[in-house]
Amino acid sequence: MRFSAPSRASVDDAHFSSPPFEALAAFRHLLSGPSWPDIEQLQRELAPIRHRVTESVLTLVADDALDPAENYEQRIFHSGQIATRRANWHDLFNALAWKRFPALKSELNAGQVADMARVGLHERTRRQCAYTQFDEAGAIAYVSDPELVSCWDRHDWTGLFLRHRQAWSDGRIRLRVFGHALFEHALNPGMLLVSKTVVVSGDASEVQVADAIAAGQCLLDPQDLRPLPMAGIPGWHARQQDAAFFRELPCFRPLRAGRRYPAPLSLLNAPGAASAHAYYPGIA
Repeated sequence: MRFSAPSRASVDDAHFSSPPFEALAAFRHLLSGPSWPDIEQLQRELAPIRHRVTESVLTLVADDALDPAENYEQRIFHSGQIATRRANWHDLFNALAWKRFPALKSELNAGQVADMARVGLHERTRRQCAYTQFDEAGAIAYVSDPELVSCWDRHDWTGLFLRHRQAWSDGRIRLRVFGHALFEHALNPGMLLVSKTVVVSGDASEVQVADAIAAGQCLLDPQDLRPLPMAGIPGWHARQQDAAFFRELPCFRPLRAGRRYPAPLSLLNAPGAASAHAYYPGIA
């Protein structure tokens, strides 16, 4: 069934203080209240947003003022224009994600355009599918305890969320929500959200994760992404998170036969990107 976002008036402003929206704390004034910010206001408040690959300053533009035949990703890369629908949760969260995560968004956009140049607009590569899933429903998990990764590898959800409950508050595992569709779905507190997650060993900056994406160290295939049922994170769901919770809710699925996840990225000592343009020949 197609998701339908709630009306702005029906969303309690206090909901934007809940854990899924932590990364957008600086933008709560744009999310709260009965009135939508218009695109001109968004542009004023979020500017400048700079594309780190093209080095251009990006502009939010009403989608009905643009040529609908032009490809969305190519327009951003070549013209610096982000098509944005008025009074629309999905596009509002997309604009905020561009401001909050410019390095990640830039690398995903550049990779999409590079693959379009290679295979055309009527085919999609496995990398494009991975990029799209991460862009829409992505999160980054920073994990310092290998036992947590072992639980996750086995889909041992009671181990990851219940036996190691303390790990979610003591810093051994931290989740940063990134995907703009994930923010949109989080407007409904009852949704059983599942993020498509890049796992990083230890700590790292989001820019380092963007560098790893650009260098082809992750997101080459949708199978590189780990599903994480976010309802299991302590404090992220209204229901008591006991053994019955993990047994009964459909988002806590067993591991599919033959499914294997890549090892977490190790980025603590990874070099920065010397030149982002070098990763995407033929499209600059």
